[in-house]
Amino acid sequence: MLSIFEYSFMIRALIAGGVIAIIAPVIGTFLLTKRYSLLADTLSHVSLAGVALGFLLGISPLSTAVFVTVVAAIILEKLRHDQKIPGEAALAMFLSGGLALAVTLISATRGMNINVLSYLFGSIATVQLTDVLIITVLSGFVLLILASFYKELLYISFDEETATVSGLPVRLLNVMLMVLTAISVTVSMQIIGVLLVGALMVIPVITATQIARSFKQIIGYSVIFSVFSVLAGLFISYYLNLAAGGAIVLLALGIFVVVSIFKNK
Repeated sequence: MLSIFEYSFMIRALIAGGVIAIIAPVIGTFLLTKRYSLLADTLSHVSLAGVALGFLLGISPLSTAVFVTVVAAIILEKLRHDQKIPGEAALAMFLSGGLALAVTLISATRGMNINVLSYLFGSIATVQLTDVLIITVLSGFVLLILASFYKELLYISFDEETATVSGLPVRLLNVMLMVLTAISVTVSMQIIGVLLVGALMVIPVITATQIARSFKQIIGYSVIFSVFSVLAGLFISYYLNLAAGGAIVLLALGIFVVVSIFKNK
């Protein structure tokens, strides 16, 4: 059973997965409160374009993915704030546009190779030590900013208009939250996969809302559910030779079902 710890790539995956399991639901809690749960899925599709751009240019895919996704998040917030395009329409446009750009860039690299597929569906075997360090540093940065501006972000998540009247820099805070989401999505995709990263930001949070009685409890419970889903999912994917992202999300869904059943009883 403990043979999993004999392989360095699995140790790296468990460390990176544990970090991701903490940051994803914390960001997701703010997004769900703002009714912006589709943002994670949208940015994950954009991040795939960033990955494809990295392969095309022959540089680090994670670096280009972070850059492209952060830029897209800032543009999305600007469109939403200026009300030039309704929020949901902007998300739909960027989701389809990001995927179209990714497909185009991938075709320019003469086909989708195995490296791109690992980002699309998640792959524990491709996580390198450098990736673990980048994921840890960026996630630590996200958590530090969230902790520093917790009250302000909580305020704008519930009521932007009142926060504006109170003198808070709402637009700047929204941009900051979008950028933090973009970073979180990008660092999560190598373990969870682009197609499933949004689920890890949403499902544990929805599960936590079934039993939590405060915003902080939602964050706490969602992190617990997320960490269990990720670590158990990685074990299952290793021993049963299954896709890591799929196993993680299915476990998260299973926890939601169990919690919902016990709550109803």
